[in-house]
Amino acid sequence: MEESKIWTQLCDLRHLDWTKTRRSSGTAGSFLKASEKTGGIHWYYKLSDYDSFRGIVGHECVNEIIADRLLTLLKIPHLQYQLIHAEIVIDGEEYITWLCRSADFKKSGESKIALDAYYQMERLSGESPLDFCIRQGWEEYIYQMLIVDFLVLNRDRHGANMEVLRNRMQKTVHLAPLFDHGLSLYFSAHKEEQLAGADPLSDKRIQCFVGSNSAADNLRLIPCEHRRLPGRLKKESREYLLNGLEDALPAQWRDAIWEMVWKRWEYYEDFCNS
Repeated sequence: MEESKIWTQLCDLRHLDWTKTRRSSGTAGSFLKASEKTGGIHWYYKLSDYDSFRGIVGHECVNEIIADRLLTLLKIPHLQYQLIHAEIVIDGEEYITWLCRSADFKKSGESKIALDAYYQMERLSGESPLDFCIRQGWEEYIYQMLIVDFLVLNRDRHGANMEVLRNRMQKTVHLAPLFDHGLSLYFSAHKEEQLAGADPLSDKRIQCFVGSNSAADNLRLIPCEHRRLPGRLKKESREYLLNGLEDALPAQWRDAIWEMVWKRWEYYEDFCNS
């Protein structure tokens, strides 16, 4: 296990100032975010789902670590996350919870803009978001993203969950590393009974700016020559994906998440071989 990935010792982060970001799906709840600059690094913090009555619920922050590790195994560039056990304050009330943090991925001289906004500025008449990304030379990134989003059933790949980084001095434009996989896996299952009978291959409705509302259908957008990922998932990968999460995620969720990822990986491999 990566020593820096999971901080199990309780950290005092009560100084952080949390702001609310509404769910893009329109359902109840908020995702709280905070940031600070320490040691010359701009850090961004994110909580799981929160409301003023129930407090902090869900495990979106743990999902980020699982997706981070999966992307590492598959050798896909992505934003690195840390999972931290912390004491925080929200609206004057103290909580002990798990949160995740990541470092700013912008390099010196770069600015960022959401992909949907950049598409609106630069697209050709009648050009779809997918065709626009292909014209920009970003097809490999997009195809790998669609595969990963299928594997974890990411339901929130809207146009602001992909970002374009621009350096006007160097005249470079490229997509930011893959990030934001919290609304995936069994993120909405807050009680054990919600996992009973869950179908790991269920094709739930998703948001996908460059594709359709079906993660399985989005696989079919990928040309045959782009379907193979640089890395592979194996049965023994379970230990790497879930190691160290015992205190942050109950066993029932860890078992269900592994079953989902492995079943969807088998489906993906069958798809590649068909």
